[in-house]
Amino acid sequence: MIWQTIVLVLYTISLSVILLFSLGQAYLIFFYLRSKRRKDIIPLLGKDIPKVTVQLPLYNELYVVERLINSICALDYPKEKLEIQVLDDSNDNSLALTAAIIARKKVEGFDIHHLTRTKNIGFKAGALQNGLNIAKGKFIAIFDADFLPEKDFLQQLIPYFQNKNIGMVQSRWGHINKDYSLLTKVQGFGLDGHFTIEQSGRNKAGLFMNFNGTAGIWRKECIEEAGGWQFDTLTEDLDLSYRAQLKGWQFEYVEDVVTPAELPVESNALRSQQHRWTKGAVETSKKLLKHIWKTDVGLKKKIFGTLHLMNSYVFLFVFLTGLLSIPVLWIKNEHIINPIYFQLMSVFLIGFFIMSVFYLVANFSKKESLVAFAKLFPMFLSVSMALSFHNSIAVLEGLFGFKSDFIRTPKFNITQIKDSFKENIYVKRNLSKAFYIELFLSFYFLSGLVMAFYYHDFGLFPFHLMLFIGFSVLNFYAIKHSLSSAL
Repeated sequence: MIWQTIVLVLYTISLSVILLFSLGQAYLIFFYLRSKRRKDIIPLLGKDIPKVTVQLPLYNELYVVERLINSICALDYPKEKLEIQVLDDSNDNSLALTAAIIARKKVEGFDIHHLTRTKNIGFKAGALQNGLNIAKGKFIAIFDADFLPEKDFLQQLIPYFQNKNIGMVQSRWGHINKDYSLLTKVQGFGLDGHFTIEQSGRNKAGLFMNFNGTAGIWRKECIEEAGGWQFDTLTEDLDLSYRAQLKGWQFEYVEDVVTPAELPVESNALRSQQHRWTKGAVETSKKLLKHIWKTDVGLKKKIFGTLHLMNSYVFLFVFLTGLLSIPVLWIKNEHIINPIYFQLMSVFLIGFFIMSVFYLVANFSKKESLVAFAKLFPMFLSVSMALSFHNSIAVLEGLFGFKSDFIRTPKFNITQIKDSFKENIYVKRNLSKAFYIELFLSFYFLSGLVMAFYYHDFGLFPFHLMLFIGFSVLNFYAIKHSLSSAL
């Protein structure tokens, strides 16, 4: 009886935590919908055009560097007011290619510099700070290697800095290869929810929001006053965002300005990106939560700032909920616990309802059909829940202080369904150890489906079905990408 009680207590705690964070999301939905009642007016660029430094942090970007630099040089902004810093920590053949491209751009009259370091101390954050120290621009625009800003990007966003209190302006991410595979579709679906509801909701509610690491512009003074780029966490963007806002700087999120980018198409690339984002957020929460509660920013901002920084912890509770759901099904049908407990558990369906509304609103805001939502939402949930195992490891690593290097997300220059990446030199050729655990978990949740028929109890059947499908999808792409890259 003791172990059954422990299981049910942990199960209830996990669901309670998920519900708590879901209620926070409901608040953001409310502010997003309220903000849509009025149309934001984008200010115009005045006659006093400021100097802008564009920073392009690179590390072994053989396949996308030329595309990136060409897009930056195509920005509709006076050449004499534009400085381009290519912050190149590469150690492969892309270094020579980048140098050649920059040489051509210099001949064309661009103020472009190839900044390299013998040691990439601090990884991306170290490179950004190294460039910032000599940047000539009053404003700093940052683009990762897989982004392709529209020509009017600077003209659209620089005017917001007419407000002297604005320290950073963030654009919305677009996706140039969302339809490449099921994996890219679910990624795009999830990111659209973040950039539609979360960023807009936080910004319009006057809460803390974050720079997303790319496709945004900083006021140089803001970065310097906040303490510069620091590399004691894996999410230097989230870290600097909070330090700047705790100093009193305001941020602006412009949903109507979209910056296209390439989604990771290979399963290991997706995992490395998810691991970095998740672990880095946990590290940042450990670093900054105490400062949030010590700073006079108001109780609402403190609460929602805490929920924001601790959002990655939810993966741990999602995975724990899934893991415990199998023994819970057994406990329920062996009549060990009073049935009223399971009747009361239906209250946690509120969290699922809120999540459904969250992504439904995001879906409609992009003018997608209800049919498209109905097809993709269940698959998004399935893959997201399956990724909770991988992300839970990242949470625990961040929580207990296991340090790891900044692992870049490899870029592939994949924009069309017919494109292939089997010749890409950055693709990992082997299956990770986690693959075998995820393979076991797919069978583990398959057992939950079998138990449903055995007990004639289908209450948890949809949950176990999504988990089984999610882990099966991850297994499928891991094997497919491993075999395709080995051929």
